[in-house]
Amino acid sequence: MSRKDDFFAHIEKGYATKGDFISMGAAMLEGETVTNALVKIPLKTLNRHGLIAGATGTGKTKTLQVLAENLSDKGIPVLLMDLKGDLSGLAQPSPGHAKIDERHEKIGFPFTAKKFPVEILSLSEQDGVKLRATVSEFGPILLSRILNLTVTQEGIVAVIFKYCDDHKLPLLDLKDFKKVLQYATGEGKKEFEKSYGRIATSSTGAILRKVIELEQQGADLFFGEKSFDVNDLTRIDENGRGMISILRLTDIQDRPKLFSTFMLSLLAEVYATFPEQGDSERPELILFIDEAHLIFKEASKALLDQIESIVKLIRSKGIGLYFVTQNPTDVPNAVLAQLGLKVQHALRAFTAKDRKAIKLTAENYPISEYYDTKEVLTSLGIGEALISALDEKGRPTPLAATLLRAPMSRMDILTKKELKEVIDNSRLVHKYNETIDRESAYEMLNEKIEKAEAKAKKEETRSSGRSRSTSTRSRSTRQNPVVKVLTSATFIRGVLGILKKVMR
Repeated sequence: MSRKDDFFAHIEKGYATKGDFISMGAAMLEGETVTNALVKIPLKTLNRHGLIAGATGTGKTKTLQVLAENLSDKGIPVLLMDLKGDLSGLAQPSPGHAKIDERHEKIGFPFTAKKFPVEILSLSEQDGVKLRATVSEFGPILLSRILNLTVTQEGIVAVIFKYCDDHKLPLLDLKDFKKVLQYATGEGKKEFEKSYGRIATSSTGAILRKVIELEQQGADLFFGEKSFDVNDLTRIDENGRGMISILRLTDIQDRPKLFSTFMLSLLAEVYATFPEQGDSERPELILFIDEAHLIFKEASKALLDQIESIVKLIRSKGIGLYFVTQNPTDVPNAVLAQLGLKVQHALRAFTAKDRKAIKLTAENYPISEYYDTKEVLTSLGIGEALISALDEKGRPTPLAATLLRAPMSRMDILTKKELKEVIDNSRLVHKYNETIDRESAYEMLNEKIEKAEAKAKKEETRSSGRSRSTSTRSRSTRQNPVVKVLTSATFIRGVLGILKKVMR
């Protein structure tokens, strides 16, 4: 048996599946594609998370597109974070090309052009279904970690939430939270001290500055109503295909704190909402986080711990997380260790630091008798990648340098007209795009303060009136000195004595 035949048998056995799967492409040996040596990812292991990495221009976005398309075809909903704005083409079929047909002929199955059901979401003022969450939904712990607060400041935030719960004050947006924070050391200082202990003005001032910093990154658009229901991410269209929700983030690339705030709140909400299902035959939802380094770059130690915990636990809810970034070293080791599927596009060795990163990356993959992993990492072409996955029993599959299949949808963005048509046809736009500003903590506390001030003013007026009345009575009862002399007992006795003598 030739080396090529050995390799074919090696790949066929390593990627054999009993259940449903996604074909990523065909394995390559010594730079040549081995037709029908298909690299298949079992649906059963897709909730074990994954990584798509590689240098700029090596095809990461197209790999993400291929995965999203095939998941949708299998009836699995997908959420894509689109920071570069180049994923909207999923809503239109590929125009096709001779090179695409040639690629698929090498892989071993024909190319089919398709469009997919797409929902456009937005965190900012861009067009699309608005994603929002209330401050109450975050809770004191998550909000404190996002704001990177000290232990003392975390305690104050917990007291703020407790006060609002006790007094039925809804915390919906950041102006609600800021108002209660100011009230705690202002008009309501005595009330807080009596029930919850003394709160230092310096601490509330520090928290307020952190909130303002978050607002400056656009968080005031994210916090509020109507809250987005994460169950709307799991919709299936009339043809049984999973909905592909594309979150447009092109205008928040320079606002990593807002991005990480949203991501953490979304993961926490999904974890709290979805039921436990253990190891099922297929995932409930797959999330692709493009430019994943933005989450970890600005994250505090407490925030990283929170992300790591969610990554470890959310798998049991049937949720798969896929991080897309340039270098695997962008992802913390604790998170990297949880990723079952790794799709590694080419890396470039321009500096000593790059060569060190390539060496570390190579060590994350299974040893293969067919590849020198470090060498392959720098020689892969566009649309080629090293793949290592988990089989149906959770064991690592053989390392395979893979010629990846082409996306079935358009590898370009939608025109403005096409984008408007997708948004206009959305069932969720009317549900979430109405701005609601109902009475909440801000309005209630303002009303309470106004009533207290009116009452104090009334008491002051009444007190002032009593003081003037007392003064008037005091003046009216004070006798004139002449009258006092004329009415004195001594004067009267003297007058009577004189009269008596006259009468005699």
